[in-house]
Amino acid sequence: MVVGDVTTGTDVLVVGAGPAGYVAAIRAGQLDLDVTLVEKDAYGGTCLNDGCIPSKALITATDVAHDAGNAEEMGIHADPAVDLAGMMGWKDDVVDQLTGGVEKLCKANGVNLLEGTATFADENTVRVSHSGEGQGSETLEFEHAIVATGSRPIEIPGFEYDDEPVLDSTQALALESVPDSMVIVGAGYIGMELAGVYAKLGTDVTVIEMLDSILPGYDDDLKRPVKQRATDLGIEFHFGYAASEWTETGDGIRVVAEPTEEAAADGGSEASAEPVEDDTLELDAEKVLVAVGREPVSDTLELENAGVETDDRGFIQTDSRARSNVEHVFAVGDVAGEPMLAHKGSMEGQVAAEVIAGEPSAIDYQAMPAAVFTEPEIGTVGMSESEAEEAGFETAVGKFPFRASGRALTTGETDGFVKIVADEEQGYVLGAQTVGPEASELIAELGLAIELGATLEDVASTVHTHPTLSESVMEAAENALGHAIHTLNR
Repeated sequence: MVVGDVTTGTDVLVVGAGPAGYVAAIRAGQLDLDVTLVEKDAYGGTCLNDGCIPSKALITATDVAHDAGNAEEMGIHADPAVDLAGMMGWKDDVVDQLTGGVEKLCKANGVNLLEGTATFADENTVRVSHSGEGQGSETLEFEHAIVATGSRPIEIPGFEYDDEPVLDSTQALALESVPDSMVIVGAGYIGMELAGVYAKLGTDVTVIEMLDSILPGYDDDLKRPVKQRATDLGIEFHFGYAASEWTETGDGIRVVAEPTEEAAADGGSEASAEPVEDDTLELDAEKVLVAVGREPVSDTLELENAGVETDDRGFIQTDSRARSNVEHVFAVGDVAGEPMLAHKGSMEGQVAAEVIAGEPSAIDYQAMPAAVFTEPEIGTVGMSESEAEEAGFETAVGKFPFRASGRALTTGETDGFVKIVADEEQGYVLGAQTVGPEASELIAELGLAIELGATLEDVASTVHTHPTLSESVMEAAENALGHAIHTLNR
């Protein structure tokens, strides 16, 4: 302990106030534990301040403008004018409302809030340094700790985020003017979501990706409508390329990208629907957004002082009860590994708090949904057809296209489908995938079906309101059973 430090104690120390950390703190408070939540930046973490919420706000706003200006088929003729400052202001108001709500909820549940940066001194002590000149630090002793420090954008060599034309996802969500042109490095979910936002604002967007298609990890039939819609928006793609450097030009920057060894060897792929070029790319733009993934924030904690181990990527390895290799130190959210999803982190945070309180709680990823907020959206949960077959199941698969949905037709959004995968012998729902309008909402019903051990008969016999998009879930289940009404059965 440093002379002059104040030392306090707590039952549960939570480091990081994102969706994993603040949920853990609130749940621990509900369980009558003394809880201290340490946050160095802003309550709500990346999700509420710089990620999920602001990006979805801008996606919604740009969708409104784009849809209004492209509704001639419905007899609507408009030319919307976008006030970017007003749009960003509305987005910021949404963020402020939610982050303020988090702080109020924490206080209402008895959570002690402490602003500062925590580093471990030993396995039962942290030092909390307060920002600002003369603010000093204090020592905090704990019985249990929950690490919820989240993740940050990965920086690639030659593209440092403190260089003015180079953006990370946080900076891309706070621009003061619409760029005339933008190169996006990375075609994962962040790159593809923001590509759509800026294309709809009128930016000429070019995406370069090291792999052979967009959205790595998703099945081709889910990606295909997204790629087509992006192309329709004027987004240009170059697959099999790695950004190597950028230089200033007279009126912007020039991004240089080199073909990867794999791309040069195989000449492209069917998934990309485009041949991979052999030559170096030189792309002129006003801004470059680097969206190549995220890495855990674990290197600032001095975890070694507490004996907590990380893997070679910096993730803290945990068991089914969110414990690290040190029994009383837990890790939840992005810092605990893939998938990096806010709702996954929140679930882990609840489990950690309940385990500390002595409850028989454990993590179950079986029905963990995921969504991509592109146009159209993608939603998945459980096993895909190939994953189920690899696991040894004989599968029954049903599919319902949105072009056969009355409600989808009335919205003008008919691309995509709902697909349901079940165990053929028993009928239990194993997984589902959907691409199309409101896919992020529709997937919740199928996640519940998996969680409850529902069968195809259960889903098919549940009466769905007409006309709704959710009827497509029922029809997909009926299709798997061989008696769908509004599409041809397999």
